[in-house]
Amino acid sequence: MLDEGEGCSLCDSAFAENEETRETVAVCASSPTQSEEPEWRREVSRRLEEYRARRRRLRPDDSQSGLPFYDQPDFEEEIPERARPRPVQRERQIERVEIRIQSELDFSSTQNDRARPQTALVPVASLTERRRAGALDALFLGLTIAGFLGLFRSLGGQITLDKTDAIVYLVVSYLFYAQYFFLFTVFAGATPGMQLCCLTIVRLDGSLPDTPQLLWRSFGYLLSGATLMLGYVWAMWDEDKFTWQDRISQTYVTAASPMPETGSLDVGSGQQTFAHR
Repeated sequence: MLDEGEGCSLCDSAFAENEETRETVAVCASSPTQSEEPEWRREVSRRLEEYRARRRRLRPDDSQSGLPFYDQPDFEEEIPERARPRPVQRERQIERVEIRIQSELDFSSTQNDRARPQTALVPVASLTERRRAGALDALFLGLTIAGFLGLFRSLGGQITLDKTDAIVYLVVSYLFYAQYFFLFTVFAGATPGMQLCCLTIVRLDGSLPDTPQLLWRSFGYLLSGATLMLGYVWAMWDEDKFTWQDRISQTYVTAASPMPETGSLDVGSGQQTFAHR
């Protein structure tokens, strides 16, 4: 069967009719030069060895450590923060601090807390009525001083207009003025001119004054007379038509009947009352 064939089925070579020696061809055999490593691989190995030597890795079996690549998520997992408890805010109590440099005077506890009349039933006497009473008091005081000078001359004294004598006359006249208002105010409660004009002295609440207030009023008369009657003229600008003696003693002059004392309904309790004129 082989003779009839035209060629080999393996190498596709034709059979020669003559018996000639043919070269055998090794199939699937590689030459020793082909079994050697390629040049580029040896170059890579050489450079790798140099690199390992530089990196102090001289063992030939020591392979390059793998890079630490591991499965990581594309984004870091967000850890939810724990909600911090909010501090409980205590309600602040509003505290008021008052710094007083000067002590406050409290006049509300006093009986007469206002330096003005406290009742409309006992109004302040008009300036005309008080001027009329003042004119009568000035007349009585002038007659008293004139009588004293007449008595002085009848006893052999001489009245001259010397400067020294004028000063003495003024001092004596002021002493008569002080005694006149002091005695009638403290002991009678009103001057003769006030009594003739139906005027009386009352406290701010409309009741009759006590002795200390009358003494303070007498001091007010002395002060007004010592300032050339400026205390009397003060009533023209005062809002309540008060003079200096009125402000000092917390009393005033009225034409109405005084009010009874607080808590006392007995009129005849020893204090004098005056009827409305």
